Amino acid sequence: MEIRCDQFQELSKKALKDWHLQQALQSFGTRIQAMRNSAFSLLDNPEGLREQAHNIKKETLERLDEYLEHLEKKVIRTGGRVHWARDARHARQLIETIALNKGVKTVVKGKSMVTEEIALNEALADCGIEVSETDLGEFIIQLAGEPPSHLVGPAIHKTKEQIAELFSEKLGVRRMEDPQEMTMFARKTLRKRFLEADMGITGVNFAVAETGSIVLFENEGNIRLSTTLPKIHVAIMGIEKVIPTLEDLNVFLKLLARSTTGQKLSSYISIITGPKRDGERDGAEEFHLIILDNGRSRILADEELRETLYCIRCGACLDFCPVYLKIGGHSYGWVYSGPIGSILTPQLINRKQAYLLPYASTLCGACAEVCPVKINIPKILLVLRKRLIEDPKWGKPTSMTERVIFALYAYIMRNRWLYEKASRIARIAQRPFMKKGVLKNLPPPLNRWNRHHEVAPLEKTFKQQWKEFSNK
Repeated sequence: MEIRCDQFQELSKKALKDWHLQQALQSFGTRIQAMRNSAFSLLDNPEGLREQAHNIKKETLERLDEYLEHLEKKVIRTGGRVHWARDARHARQLIETIALNKGVKTVVKGKSMVTEEIALNEALADCGIEVSETDLGEFIIQLAGEPPSHLVGPAIHKTKEQIAELFSEKLGVRRMEDPQEMTMFARKTLRKRFLEADMGITGVNFAVAETGSIVLFENEGNIRLSTTLPKIHVAIMGIEKVIPTLEDLNVFLKLLARSTTGQKLSSYISIITGPKRDGERDGAEEFHLIILDNGRSRILADEELRETLYCIRCGACLDFCPVYLKIGGHSYGWVYSGPIGSILTPQLINRKQAYLLPYASTLCGACAEVCPVKINIPKILLVLRKRLIEDPKWGKPTSMTERVIFALYAYIMRNRWLYEKASRIARIAQRPFMKKGVLKNLPPPLNRWNRHHEVAPLEKTFKQQWKEFSNK
């Protein structure tokens, strides 16, 4: 997959002008936020549960080597095989070798962000192996030749009309108007591929060290078919996906679906422990687990950035991010988008390519408020910004204008009298631009933000409101 993170500004401007994308993002954001909030309101102690998940990830990563070794032993004991991959290239080579040695010609694939990360589909295609994405969203974007635009909903950027046109153009069928009809058509198309596939490839939501099991969440049943019908099942996971016990899994069961799709539980939860045993009718005859590093051990060694690896790829931070909901996922230029992409991508690829991403945030904190494992994303964004400025070879040198502006800003913020005066002047200066309580037609460069967002200043300052509140 081509990395275009350094084109973030150009891609964002293009996205802001895309009417179809804006409609899709607005509809998606409103719907998914309400569903997530409703699902969490049913929990007795959601904050306590999030704190518990945070602590499990923290403790696991502090002893990651032990848990990974334990996982390997358990997988081997249950009849599976474990392969360790240093980087994306090594992981591709391992999977290609398994496929070619077994004469694999066709592969069905469950939704997996880590396979996007290592550009697996392209590599297998170069070996003459046909790969079919089986998640409906992934099936759609594979037809379109596009990368996913969301961690969970890879095709949320497309309207039903665009999908109908795509099916008609790529699959030679009449144009369908009903989403259910399109879904059933995709299901029928994929059913034949499941039956003919030589290998199934999936990601891993969690790997349980205690039992050597991998856990997969889904709503369509395609992953279950990918892991039971083909003779060979290859699962690939980042080193951070391991958790200690099945009891720990219970915590994440309550959080993941609620954060992902606003459900109490996903429709299908598969716990797979090795290949099928003698006498079992379902399951792969061979099970291979690929454990991928690809820069993660470097993140693990960095105490300021380690929290990035707590991520369980639920996508909640994207769903509530005002930046993502304006520019969509493709603007970020690589596999991971939204707030998590802004902190993860610069740590996995060359920072010179991704230096803009830590700035793709308003630092409003919405991402941290909804993260089921309480990753302090704003803090990590600030750490990355600081490092990019301190080490110019990784980023864009700060201009003299920026340095002067921020030096002046810092001076004012340290001086209470100047801060109060500046605030009073700013409130007076904005009056000519107020129209029906909203700022309109601000002068450059402020109009660049105002062009795509309504800004409605409060009638009273925080200090005034606090004084009134304190006197009640």
